[in-house]
Amino acid sequence: MEKRKILKNKAYLYLTEFFAGMSVMAVELGASRLLAPYFSSSQIVWTIVIGTIMIAMALGNIYGGRTADKNPDPDRLYKRIIIAAIWIALIPVLGKYIIMGISAVMIFSVNSNFLIWAAFASCMIIFVFPLFLLGTVTPSLVKYAVSDLNDNGKTVGFLNASNTIGSIIGTFIPTFVTIPAVGVSITFLIFAAILLALAVIYFASGKQKPIRAFVGVIVLVVSCVVGHTDSFAFWEDDLTFEGESIYNYLQVREDDNAVYLSTNVLFGVQSVYVKDESLSGMYYDYAMAAPFMAGVNEKDNMDVLILGMGTGTYATQCDRYFNNMTMEGVEIDQDITDLAVEYFHLSEDVPVYTYDGRAYLNAADKTYDVIMVDAYQDITIPFQMSTVEFFTMVKEHLNPGGVMVINMNMRGSEEGNINQYLSDTVGNVFSEVYTVDCQNNTNRELFASDNPDMIDTFYKNVTLEENADLVDMMNVVKADLEKYVPGDYLMTDDKAPVELLGMRVIDDLIADEVNYYKEIYEEEGLQGLLNEVR
Repeated sequence: MEKRKILKNKAYLYLTEFFAGMSVMAVELGASRLLAPYFSSSQIVWTIVIGTIMIAMALGNIYGGRTADKNPDPDRLYKRIIIAAIWIALIPVLGKYIIMGISAVMIFSVNSNFLIWAAFASCMIIFVFPLFLLGTVTPSLVKYAVSDLNDNGKTVGFLNASNTIGSIIGTFIPTFVTIPAVGVSITFLIFAAILLALAVIYFASGKQKPIRAFVGVIVLVVSCVVGHTDSFAFWEDDLTFEGESIYNYLQVREDDNAVYLSTNVLFGVQSVYVKDESLSGMYYDYAMAAPFMAGVNEKDNMDVLILGMGTGTYATQCDRYFNNMTMEGVEIDQDITDLAVEYFHLSEDVPVYTYDGRAYLNAADKTYDVIMVDAYQDITIPFQMSTVEFFTMVKEHLNPGGVMVINMNMRGSEEGNINQYLSDTVGNVFSEVYTVDCQNNTNRELFASDNPDMIDTFYKNVTLEENADLVDMMNVVKADLEKYVPGDYLMTDDKAPVELLGMRVIDDLIADEVNYYKEIYEEEGLQGLLNEVR
């Protein structure tokens, strides 16, 4: 076998190792972002992504080493790189359809741990094969590059260094450059193009022109034309805005009554702006009880801090119904704050700080009358904002008689569910804790204070309120408000299993929703199910 000129000084092998390492990390980060809008960006999903990719790489290492020993022909490696490039280029075209198809099957076939099984199956089908192929690169290149046993350590060291440096760059570029600038889909296409170019240049250095290279170029071009969209909710054709930020998938939709923000394709609404300036009909209305509990109608001015500002629904409602409030918001995602101004009419008088909520409290000296904690989305609950240490920090930033309100968006019924953990943890810090379940959804609002007269203050200030709609809403809260007696389920900075706890509740919610459709399927078959979905 004649050695290609391009490999004579081994530089191209090091370059191959560099770009292979870069592409593996880019695909791994892209995988987490592709899955997040459907399954969340929790530690559970990250664990599944990392675990399946490590499986693929390990199997690729074994296969690459064995095939290199049997047939040490670099052509075989670069043909595998072409196949990997083609597969990665097809992910933006087919990936989200595969995810939705798997989810549909899993919903009807899995009784527990839906998120784990659906995310795992999606990873296995979409990402394992191309990363298995890229896993063959290192052992193959060791075989091709080592020609003298006297310097084999040096050669292997250079190969590993090239892979590591590529992996480092492949970690930073998608996160800070390509995903925020052009989205996940084009990020996949960029790295598919890099791999394809690497193989095409290799084969162009010789006389052989493999058909796979031409097929790869065609697939890449087609994918660039039809797969560059950043639309994850591909079944929606009337979205006002759809895009991605460093932290989130972002979707804004609008109807005659309101504008809505969702950060997850499958679960829930994170913010809403009601066009007629009435109450939202969501948990924000229940959370309006917190200012009454803190004595809003008895004070000249009330300071309010919102951790997890979103697009400012709570701030907008407080500004609309109370004229004595000074509000501040903390939102880690600047792109959401930009959407708040553009689509949700957030007042320019409300400052919003782009910061993690706990980090902001740690740096701030100011105290407040009300602190709203609204940073929990599906199972993506930041553990650092769910612990005894965090709630102690919140307490230290409340004025005497101040109130903390938390939106807990997943009511659970089983012993030791996520809301019980959160409530017990809060009860370990505050002397007065009350909860109210929101009607027609799964949210629960928790109110906490060290003021023993919190409820009396609430009742008194409601009687002073003149807005009839708001009074009616507070009467709903009154009817369902319950004093919470804390137990021993505590979360600390050392131990806060929020993802696993949240996943259990998600399983229950999915089971409740799916039972209805299962019954239709059992009685009327597939056609009846399709008719119902339509």
